[in-house]
Amino acid sequence: MGGGKSRKEGEDTMLASSSLSPGVLPSGEQLVDAPVLFLVLSHKAFSEELAQLYGLVVEAAEMGFLNKDCYFELNRRFKFLKLVYKYHCAAEDEVVFLALDAEVKNVAPTYSLEHKVIDDCFSSTSNVLNHLISDDTDKTEQLQELVCSIGALQESICQHMFKEEHQVFPLLMKKFSSEEQASLVWQYICSVPIKLLQEFLPWMTSLLTDYKMDLLGFLEFVVPKETLLQKVVISWIHPKDPFCSGIISGMHQEGHECYGVICSFKNILKQYPLVVQSKHERDFRTENSKHEPDGPNPTDGVCLWHSAIIKELLVILKELYQKTFSCTSTLASIIVQLKFVLHILMFYSNVWEHIIYPVIVELLPNGLSPRGQFFDKSQIEGLELLLYFKLEDLTQLSTYVEKICKELDSFIRRVNTCFSFLEREIFPFISNNCSCEALLWLFYSSLQMMPLGLLKQTIFWFSSHLSDEHFKAILNSIKLEYDAGSMSFISLLHDWVRMGYSGKIPVDKFRQDLKIMFNSRRYLLSEEARKGSSSSDKKSHVQELDNGGAFLSGSRSETRATNSMLHTSSPTSNITETDEIHYSSKMNRRVFFPQVLRKNPSIQNHHANSMSVNAFSDLESRPMDHVLLFHKALIKNLECLVNLSAKLAEDFSLLANFRRSFHLLQLIYQTHSESEDKIAFPALESIGKLQNISHAYVIDHNLEVEQFKKTSHILEEVTLFQSSPNAPSQRMQGYLLSCLKLHDACISMHKILSDHIYREEIELFPLFKQHFSIKEQEKIVAQMLGWTRAEILQEIIPWLVASIAPDEQKALISLWLKATRNTKFHEWLREWWVGMSNYDIVEDAGSHFLAESESCTLDVVLAYLSEGRIESKQNWKKHPQEQNSRDLIEQPGITSADKVHLNGEGDNTYQGQEPATLSSLVNEKRNTKTLDGSKDSEEVDKQVEELKTLMPAEHPLVMNQQELEDTIRRVSRDITLDPQKKAYIMQNLLMSRWIVTQQRFHEDNDKRNDKEQIPGQCPSYQDSLGSVFGCNHYKRNCKLLVPCCNRLYTCIRCHDETTDHAVERKSITKMCCMKCLVIQPLNSKCSTPACNEFSMAKYFCKICKLFDDERQIYHCPYCNLCRVGKGLGIDYFHCMTCNACMSQYLKVHACREKCFEDNCPICHEYIFTSSSPVKALPCGHLMHSSCFQEYTCSNYICPVCSKSLGDMQVYFQMLDALLAEEKIPDEYSEQTQVILCNDCEKKGTVPFHWLYHKCPLCGSYNTRLV
Repeated sequence: MGGGKSRKEGEDTMLASSSLSPGVLPSGEQLVDAPVLFLVLSHKAFSEELAQLYGLVVEAAEMGFLNKDCYFELNRRFKFLKLVYKYHCAAEDEVVFLALDAEVKNVAPTYSLEHKVIDDCFSSTSNVLNHLISDDTDKTEQLQELVCSIGALQESICQHMFKEEHQVFPLLMKKFSSEEQASLVWQYICSVPIKLLQEFLPWMTSLLTDYKMDLLGFLEFVVPKETLLQKVVISWIHPKDPFCSGIISGMHQEGHECYGVICSFKNILKQYPLVVQSKHERDFRTENSKHEPDGPNPTDGVCLWHSAIIKELLVILKELYQKTFSCTSTLASIIVQLKFVLHILMFYSNVWEHIIYPVIVELLPNGLSPRGQFFDKSQIEGLELLLYFKLEDLTQLSTYVEKICKELDSFIRRVNTCFSFLEREIFPFISNNCSCEALLWLFYSSLQMMPLGLLKQTIFWFSSHLSDEHFKAILNSIKLEYDAGSMSFISLLHDWVRMGYSGKIPVDKFRQDLKIMFNSRRYLLSEEARKGSSSSDKKSHVQELDNGGAFLSGSRSETRATNSMLHTSSPTSNITETDEIHYSSKMNRRVFFPQVLRKNPSIQNHHANSMSVNAFSDLESRPMDHVLLFHKALIKNLECLVNLSAKLAEDFSLLANFRRSFHLLQLIYQTHSESEDKIAFPALESIGKLQNISHAYVIDHNLEVEQFKKTSHILEEVTLFQSSPNAPSQRMQGYLLSCLKLHDACISMHKILSDHIYREEIELFPLFKQHFSIKEQEKIVAQMLGWTRAEILQEIIPWLVASIAPDEQKALISLWLKATRNTKFHEWLREWWVGMSNYDIVEDAGSHFLAESESCTLDVVLAYLSEGRIESKQNWKKHPQEQNSRDLIEQPGITSADKVHLNGEGDNTYQGQEPATLSSLVNEKRNTKTLDGSKDSEEVDKQVEELKTLMPAEHPLVMNQQELEDTIRRVSRDITLDPQKKAYIMQNLLMSRWIVTQQRFHEDNDKRNDKEQIPGQCPSYQDSLGSVFGCNHYKRNCKLLVPCCNRLYTCIRCHDETTDHAVERKSITKMCCMKCLVIQPLNSKCSTPACNEFSMAKYFCKICKLFDDERQIYHCPYCNLCRVGKGLGIDYFHCMTCNACMSQYLKVHACREKCFEDNCPICHEYIFTSSSPVKALPCGHLMHSSCFQEYTCSNYICPVCSKSLGDMQVYFQMLDALLAEEKIPDEYSEQTQVILCNDCEKKGTVPFHWLYHKCPLCGSYNTRLV
């Protein structure tokens, strides 16, 4: 069974076996040496089965239909895979990962969270599969949906298993010995239902035929050295008994007819004529049962079984009602006892659902169903949920116990009613209509529905309730099976019954086993409640709750008298450590009642999407939540890709849009992943208790990058088919198949990335808020930005803004500006991104003012003087008697400052006021100006425009010296201006003549450009032969038109070296192609047709007006300058505190705020824009490397702070030797001097010397006299 095309076959597979092939054992490792690798072999079996299921579905999708037989085969195999994988995950979560977590922290929780995500994926695939058979419409689309669903499931599981094998299992093999690994695997085996193991192990060996002998050796090593037990377990993988081998062989021949725990009674009828057919035989059996009422019958023990369960529940209820929890009978021990009984009933309910009920349906006439109903598992689940309720305070204990009593009393009534129904109607009906062989099959099949570990403890417990008469009857019933069943299994049951009844099981061992099996990892009381308990009796009581107590109290053992199993055993008990059979109650609780342990939201509710818009509107208190906005945009664009891929088969024109969107998403996701791997995750790992928490996500990122590459390969196939020269029909068929593959790949990619993002938001990002302050989070955000190149940011910002809400956009931009406040990032945004004007971001007043003032140097000055004119006019309207002053103000060249000077008024009004009064007056004036500003803004703008149109002689800034001084005094006395703006206006007033003259000169030059040739309009060459365009500084094919000189220069540095002023690079807007000598706007290529798009240089920066054809250059968005290098995130990063681009080797360095925004202390050149190499001194100051070499020839201290420039111990030792040879005159020998050491910054007293003074603390001679 299982033909079809395997997904692993062919080059078009989404999983390359070389890079992602789960189930590969490490080289040289054997199962006996590392038993935990049994789980890795399970991975290989799961991978093979998924590949076969995918092949079946693909084959059906290509044919366009799926017949009923194929559907039921597919459904059976899928349900079986789902069940065994669920047990596999439960074993990892509750057995293997718990052990690993005790040795290595923060590894297992990630994979447990992935198990929950995969379980959701299984459920969604099951829904698609169920809908396929229930819907009678066309199956084509549904089959394609099933192909995508199973493909996504296969991708998720294989990637998860691949990660486990590369991180988890190497740690298990390193931390645990072979014996310890065998114990973990044995606990897993003992916690899985026996019937499921009887199907899983042969199924696994059928898929992994090469490992069958290894598995047999592995089981002999793992199973305790008990002959009967080893025979039973080995019979599951290599059945020899006819009863067991008949069922298993039938299972494989019929295509998993008995998959999971569901057994088909029809299959049994085919092998054994078990049902009583004739009325004569039925009457004979009824008459025989009257004469032999005590004869052995497999159903006779059912009443004893029911009675023992009801009796146990009533004893538990009685103890709970008493509410006296002594040290020998604590609440925890009662809860452990109740959990044990609930697990027995849980599997008993499973027996009814999958064995007894189907048998009754087969025996009843057609159309009839059994009356009555067995208790539902939801009733057990409700009681289980109550038992795992976590108390916050001891005061709730009484209420909690009362609630348990109420629920348990109701539960016992329902169970008793159900048992009465079974004893009265169901089992007599089965006994009368089935032969003895059929009854035995039902009996042993029911027992095999339980796990081996729980079955052993249950038999021990049940045997302790038996009287001598009942004990003998049970043993006789078991002996009946010798002729029809598995000899080894029945012999094992026989021994367990005898051991349980005889009391040979040590009481303490039995209690300890139950405590280990059913004690939860969660405490009844929270840590806060335990810490808050002050009284000693409460503390001791809580300690009893935590320890779990014993299963059976002494008082209860007395009620069981001599038939109880709890007799004191001798020290020479025959139960040794190697004979233990473990059971994990958590495994089966996770399988049957996942809601009890599952607290995380469903994967369908994505965390970022489920958060309201207001949750992202304030990122200042949660800076790292900006990553959630990236996640939200990623999910949104992935959904768009899935929708586009579904339409490609019908609309060819969408292919270009799809390619553009896909490659953009690929670039952004790779950049985002790298920033998390390099910055965010290492920050988490730096917290000691969070080590190893992000390693699984780093592996995810690497695998997802490969996923993008493989999807890109399929996209190229689609593109090639579209332009293929083949026949139209053949080309169309290939194109449609490639589109289906692309759609499948997009769905898989969407599923994997969504799950990855969901797990990150659930597990990792809440930790940033817990362990990092707001300032530290801002630093992490700044570092993530500092590793991102400008060209990538130019792609990310518009993409991200288009995917989030307006409030989120504003919050995100505000956070970025705050994180980069020491840099030129805001200037860079305004220069290239037109969308920046849509965000009214409140910045620092000074920086906002300077950024605005750069657009026009005199606009702020003109606006300020215009406000003075408007105020004067308004004052004239209010005080017409001040005509003389008004006339003075209206005269050309006279400002309102002259009025203040002449009248001795104005700001002098505030003289003599108290500081508090003065402050209130200033604030009132500022508020008044703010309110009136909205009314006068239009008038001010008109005044500014009028002033701009004036001739230089009429311009109000062209004043004589007296007028200029008066205006500056007015500005200086204006307390409504902040200091930075005041200094700016005064500076531009002093330069007003030169500014106006230069502006008029540039305007005149522009008018003459068309009439005469501009100087320098000729080619320049870098070499002496005249074969390479350029200059001594750059290799390029164009010249720049410098507006301040109206002249063409090859580069800006050529201009600055030949003139007495520096050019403002932002004022350059035109260039001259040195091939055609045509002046044109700046561009990377010549715009004239004759040059045929002649390239000006390999690198062109529109912001810096830089062309270069030789070096690797990148533009830093935070320096807002071009730097030499490969780029941010490649060989450089930008430190937001230092505001400097640094090599990746300096990732860990001493930060000093804006250290590069300073002059070299030697040559006084501005370091930030300098093109010369810079040397960082140990003290944190900077100087040019050339200056450093020249300076250190005669000095060894920093010229700024006077600290030593390096390790001067050799020099200091030379001074010691020199001073040791010198002799101080006698008159100075006893004198001392007080010094201050420049290195350690401490004072000290030293002997007199006219030149050298050694610090007595650090031994440095870098000192000075105080």
